Amino acid sequence: MTAFSKLHAQNHKITELSNVFLYLVQSREMCDTETACDVFFEYTAKVKEHIELVDRELCSRLISYPDQTVKNTADRFLSGSNEIKRIFHRYLKDWCNESKRRLTIRNHSEFLAETEQMFGLVLDRIQRETEHLYPLIRKLKDQQAA
Repeated sequence: MTAFSKLHAQNHKITELSNVFLYLVQSREMCDTETACDVFFEYTAKVKEHIELVDRELCSRLISYPDQTVKNTADRFLSGSNEIKRIFHRYLKDWCNESKRRLTIRNHSEFLAETEQMFGLVLDRIQRETEHLYPLIRKLKDQQAA
């Protein structure tokens, strides 16, 4: 199973990129800078990578666990992942040109509101992983070791 240190490092990096990007884009002029775009596209890559890793390495293994409560937890996280992916895809389609690595902002206040909402959704997911999923996996690991 994936080391928790790797997951925590990913969580930290996503949080850091989120904070930096949200700070930068408060000013409309900063939205079109190469630096802001680099931070944004690194953020999107890290989020996608993290969600895929959690789904593949943690949830997919828990879904086949004999205990129904564990299965339900895994199922909730997988459902949440699908919803985040769907919302994230729409957000990216609305606000950037991925092939040109450019933001396409028509309305700054609308962009800012949707960005804060999208990033908040990701940070909430990370918090739920840390508070619910990781402790469950540690508990199951401890039970198997005993």
